[in-house]
Amino acid sequence: MTPVPVLSASSITKVFQAGGKQLTALRGISIAPLAGETFGIIGESGSGKSTFGRIAVGLEMPSSGELYIEGERVDDLPASLRRKKFLRCQMIFQDPYSSLNPRLTIGKQIGEAIYAQGVLDWRQIRGDVGELLEKVGLRRDSADRYPHEFSGGQRQRIAIARALAPSPRIVVADEPVSSLDVSIQAQILDLLASVQNEHLLCYILISHDMSVIARLCDRVAVMHRGRIVELGPTSSVIGTPQHPYTRNLLDAVPRLGRRRSGHGPTTAALPTHGDDDNLIEISSGHFVLQSTAM
Repeated sequence: MTPVPVLSASSITKVFQAGGKQLTALRGISIAPLAGETFGIIGESGSGKSTFGRIAVGLEMPSSGELYIEGERVDDLPASLRRKKFLRCQMIFQDPYSSLNPRLTIGKQIGEAIYAQGVLDWRQIRGDVGELLEKVGLRRDSADRYPHEFSGGQRQRIAIARALAPSPRIVVADEPVSSLDVSIQAQILDLLASVQNEHLLCYILISHDMSVIARLCDRVAVMHRGRIVELGPTSSVIGTPQHPYTRNLLDAVPRLGRRRSGHGPTTAALPTHGDDDNLIEISSGHFVLQSTAM
């Protein structure tokens, strides 16, 4: 039986109006991530990857094209039905400092997402919030605290708990570790992987960091100027890139200890954002995770 995509985007185009001019951010994007899959989107700033992520969770609507969630087309639904359907798609934002409301306790913020799903008993909601906090490695009594009382890594754990609250099928993670210290990046990536395995989530992982893509993603789409220029299994795209832009992205990765000779492959070791404990080796064009210990 062929797996049914939990999200399917067909020929998605997005045009913004800016200063009397039109800016085309997306040009015919088509992807179909599956349940339990981590689908990566990589590209430079301005490539359109975050715009697509916002469309996937309903924060923006496409200018044209078709968007399906669990087989149902949602971009032409009435607003009330569309909001309900988009509860199945949640987002983890890049900045854990600005994505949380500083005036509300984290329990209230996570609880609101559960309430939106139709749970009306606040005693049950509080119990569910406690379970979610424990799931992401925080204490239940953290629910009564405010965002400023937590570190960046803890806030991102809270953001993950909030994304899980309405029982989504799809989670869009937009640069989920790029703003965090290298000492906790691997912890958050491990947490995302653990949560995915438990809930069979589909992740759409947006990143500019090839090491993050190599570590987590089953498939990857390379975006350039609003288009997907290469798409395929991560090992193939990284190991044998077909498009010149993909090769340029790989060539632009900072390389330490690079050795060249007239014979044999080029070998380079890359720290993940400068972290010497998480080296990725490039040998014959292949990325291999050497260590994830923290």
